[in-house]
Amino acid sequence: MITVAQVIVDVAAYPVDRPFDYLVPAEMTQIIETGCRVKVPFGPRNVLGFVVAIKNETDVPIEKIKPVSQVLDIEPVLTGEMLDLAKWLKNETICYEIDALQVMLPSALRAKYEKIANLQTELELLPEPLQEIFRASQQINLNVFEKNNLLPQLKAAIKNKQVSIANVVKQKGKVKEVRKVQIIEDNQKLADIQANISNRAKKQKQLVEWMQLHAGEIMNPEVIYKEMHTSAQVLNAVVDLGAAAFVQEEVYRDPFTKEVKRTNFLNLTDEQSVALNQIMNAIEGQEPKTFLLQGVTGSGKTEVYLQTIAKVLNDGKEAIVLVPEISLTPQMTERFRSRFGELVAVMHSGLSVGEKYDEWRKIHQGKVKVVVGARSAVFAPFENVGIIILDEEHESTYKQEDSPRYHARDVAIWRSKYHNCPVILGSATPSLESFARAKKNVYTLLTLKERALKQSLPKVQIVDMRDELKKGNRSMFSQSLMESIQIRLEKKEQIVLFLNRRGYSSFVMCRDCGTVLQCENCDISLTYHRKNEKCKCHYCGYEIHVPKTCPQCQSDHIRYFGTGTQKVEEELAKFFPGIRVLRMDVDTTRAKGSHEQLLQAFGDGEADVLLGTQMIAKGLDYPNITLVGVLSADTSLHLPDFRAAEKTFQLLTQVSGRAGRHEKPGEVVVQTYTPEHYAIELSEAQEYDPFYEREMHMRHQAGYPPYYYLALIQVSHEDVLMAADYAGKAVEWLRSQLSFNVSIIGPTASGISRLQNRYRYQCLIKYKVEPDLIPTLLQLIKIYRSDWIKKGINLTVDLDPNMI
Repeated sequence: MITVAQVIVDVAAYPVDRPFDYLVPAEMTQIIETGCRVKVPFGPRNVLGFVVAIKNETDVPIEKIKPVSQVLDIEPVLTGEMLDLAKWLKNETICYEIDALQVMLPSALRAKYEKIANLQTELELLPEPLQEIFRASQQINLNVFEKNNLLPQLKAAIKNKQVSIANVVKQKGKVKEVRKVQIIEDNQKLADIQANISNRAKKQKQLVEWMQLHAGEIMNPEVIYKEMHTSAQVLNAVVDLGAAAFVQEEVYRDPFTKEVKRTNFLNLTDEQSVALNQIMNAIEGQEPKTFLLQGVTGSGKTEVYLQTIAKVLNDGKEAIVLVPEISLTPQMTERFRSRFGELVAVMHSGLSVGEKYDEWRKIHQGKVKVVVGARSAVFAPFENVGIIILDEEHESTYKQEDSPRYHARDVAIWRSKYHNCPVILGSATPSLESFARAKKNVYTLLTLKERALKQSLPKVQIVDMRDELKKGNRSMFSQSLMESIQIRLEKKEQIVLFLNRRGYSSFVMCRDCGTVLQCENCDISLTYHRKNEKCKCHYCGYEIHVPKTCPQCQSDHIRYFGTGTQKVEEELAKFFPGIRVLRMDVDTTRAKGSHEQLLQAFGDGEADVLLGTQMIAKGLDYPNITLVGVLSADTSLHLPDFRAAEKTFQLLTQVSGRAGRHEKPGEVVVQTYTPEHYAIELSEAQEYDPFYEREMHMRHQAGYPPYYYLALIQVSHEDVLMAADYAGKAVEWLRSQLSFNVSIIGPTASGISRLQNRYRYQCLIKYKVEPDLIPTLLQLIKIYRSDWIKKGINLTVDLDPNMI
């Protein structure tokens, strides 16, 4: 009987986006499982592939089926759940199945690597052929077993826990090892070695005598040096005599830089108890319910998460916690580690490839029960999930911007149905879509209206910067903000200043001819960075030195406009000499662990002011912060985006919530040029419901989500006419295929019409119900992949765009 593996190959191309049949050679039949990675011949080369099914028959003539070249995993890296999830993602986000499979694995597993078998038991307990191989060393490359046709025996030894397999990743992450000393078990042999050592080598004699008391033990060389007051030279000599051997022992890298104190459960408020009981009932009833936990800033949402997770862990299940920003991860992981200790793994982009790989292995091998991380942690390979939590669920970072364009919330809900467990979406300012679903009872709404310690919300003051200009104040700080900062400095309290723009100024302009320095690859102005006197494009990375004269008219009247974090830092030093400022933006947090170091320094009182972009707007909880200043509330308000008002309201509410979270009362000063806008007016009271009603009215009138669904089609090409022409063809074709209930807007040039030397055109599809939409879009992609792509056209489809 033949065995055939169905393999998705690692080639992202349209005709290849399906499983291919490969013959499983007899020596591999007991090894290959679904979810394993294999190497298979594809055309003239060997490529990586994922086994998605194994069957005993095929429609293809046997002589035409090529055999699998190599098995890369003895234990599958993807579970059955992940294979099903990949199929769902492929359809929901319209992507290649290989992209969906790859997104679930850490980057270390996408590289070249070796598999190493580690002996975990006494050599004599192994089958005879394996004993022969492990006699040479306790760590053997998998290729050795392959050459000797011993993979079936090895698989049996792994099942019996006699051998474990580790990936040694080449180029990217490697298993971290430390050198240890293994003393031989044979006491008689040790006695013989000692007897043969010359009396002049006293230290060696003493060391072998000591080894007889520790026969068979594995220990650090440092311990031996310390106990026996000896040197590496003596130890090496004894090893050469055969009394011991150096072995490499695998250790996990520790991504946590500091120790945490254990904490106990806090007493819950009545509101928290009501919310927790509802979630507990869903866990006990194994109901895949989605809860929207709406709680004002400081209402103790995290404590509800922690107590929910404790319940899940008691039931022997696992928990996934997602946070939107890497900057939130240190504080969040600290809270979870202080409660659950070693059971917590962390996954985010700030870790090295090796650390990510080790954390993934801890999860895969069941060594941890809770994972805290950014968007991709939603794919954590747990097999018995009891709860999935999305903190700050309204954040746009939960949506992936390149293929597969998934939203972590949708993946979480899919996994919750698979595991029959609840999902908690937590936020002080939920996205309109989530709140509308809660109003329609698609989600269950739980509300926390009061802060956990019963403190009042901070007092918010909105300052009209137009009045400041009339009074002759041209600085970036209003009079009331200056006074508030001065009071806090005198009281030795801390301040958070928020500005949604990094760099020094937003653009550089010639005052004589009006020329603005532009990026040569994108239609966007360059941002000035004072530190290295350069102008940078924040989209493609293009940079130039600041010119002394205008490139157009040679005038030397070059001026910097707008405000960036670097400029604010400089102005603060001018107005408040001796003020200690910590700046937190993309430029200052590039180095590994810098988020943690900056927040630690601020928490320890090493600075008076934390100045930053949106990475400081949420999640921070420090008792000494009593003033929050928002320098320009309008930055995100005037973007050409239907969610601009929602994002502004969310940001202002979130950043205001950083103040007065403990005993000391808080104050917030919001500076704006449009104080009459409802997003800014309503953020003053920090009440979500009136804003929701107002914004929903606006969305209804304009026909935007949650009343309609959107899909964004984008076409790009290096030639502007080609881009416009093919965008027009896409729109014509869609109009001919879709019903009259669908409105198609465009094609128009994108907001940034040229990016990395490609011109971009887009069209927007608005619909309420359109059963033919996905099949139609798949047809369009088929046309693009089989014809347009050859002409250099690039076409992308985003079924739920964050930005338009």
